[in-house]
Amino acid sequence: MDTQTHTRVANSAPELSRRALFRAVGGVALAGTSAHLGSASASAASAHLPHAEPVDIGIDPKRLQVAFDLLDKWTAGREPLVPGGSILVGRRGKIVPPHFSGRQGPEAGAPPIRKDAMFLLASITKPVVYNAAMLLVERGELNLTDPVIRYVPEFKANGKESTLVGHLFTHTSGLPDMLPNNAELRKKHAPLQTILDAASKETTPLFKPGTKLSYQSMGTAVVAEIIQRLSKKPIVEFLKKEIFEPLGLKSTSLGSKGFDRDRLVRVQVPDYQVNTDFSWNSKYWQELGAPWGGMFSSPEDFAVICQLMLSGGAVGGVRLLAPATVRMMTTNRLDDYPDLPEPVRRTQPWGLGWRLNHPGTPGSWSDLLDRNVFGHTGATGTTVWMDPKTEGFCILLTNAIREKAPWRLVHLSNAVAAAFV
Repeated sequence: MDTQTHTRVANSAPELSRRALFRAVGGVALAGTSAHLGSASASAASAHLPHAEPVDIGIDPKRLQVAFDLLDKWTAGREPLVPGGSILVGRRGKIVPPHFSGRQGPEAGAPPIRKDAMFLLASITKPVVYNAAMLLVERGELNLTDPVIRYVPEFKANGKESTLVGHLFTHTSGLPDMLPNNAELRKKHAPLQTILDAASKETTPLFKPGTKLSYQSMGTAVVAEIIQRLSKKPIVEFLKKEIFEPLGLKSTSLGSKGFDRDRLVRVQVPDYQVNTDFSWNSKYWQELGAPWGGMFSSPEDFAVICQLMLSGGAVGGVRLLAPATVRMMTTNRLDDYPDLPEPVRRTQPWGLGWRLNHPGTPGSWSDLLDRNVFGHTGATGTTVWMDPKTEGFCILLTNAIREKAPWRLVHLSNAVAAAFV
């Protein structure tokens, strides 16, 4: 690992006191000496956060059990509402052991969900890719205020010359969510690079950048291409070397190559994917490594990423991001665009890659979380959120397609949020 890139906490972030830092990372690495922090074993210590009883980290066990019982109820029976899932809650650097319910897949006769299950995170992949891009910002290789064409010249096609890199991070670029021929490309088992090239060359903006908000997976695809060109590494390799390995995450990957497919949780799929060889459960899609939705992870692995963001970019003895970077990524950046309508900026806040909660709208994650809570959702039935005020986070991973009953994840979030005391 490049020690200039992933700085040990003991030698960085002088603005954090030793006591504050100890609390932020749960004492995983700081229980030892600074010399230990500088050793090669320090990153391995961050693989999982320490377990704790709910009451010891300010979580009401009876209220948390409400969320567990809800998931158990939905996953019970021959035809469950939710085939399977897991809930993990953490606070101040420690976690309550994950609760698993249900089955490994939606098909009849699927085995019980594995304790080493890896979930398809869907769009929760996006903020992790944006985290990777911010590493390049910190290194002076990428500017968010530059036109995208500085990094990908062919992006200028179809009138996209004025699109800034930052527009891709905030869903204000005007790019479509998916390519018009998305299904056809998948039917042909198109390689990832073909899709990334099309996202740059073939997309036509829906509106002038910076004037509206429209969720855009293809914006993330273009960011992945920028990362590849600047780093000269495939996006899958960049995430592995720059994020997953430094954090000691052994059950996390963009795409499933190298992992036992039996560990992969199979998910309900949209109607157009039923009985196809390109569905979310196909070997093609699982291994594609789509930067807008192809990441797999376990609950305990992803808890490390949540703690990283809550701790200002450092966890388990490894500083991955600067505190300034995390602040910009997790505060409302829509205020930076003067032509964006005020109601949008106020009610649908976005950071840089990470979304903020949208209270009072159908997109809210919970009735008990305010607009400073940040996180993301995924179409496969996943939600993660982090609350800077309580220093807590919640990971909800299911395999029930979200669009058919998004309220279930909100119910679970309400029960979890009520457990923080």
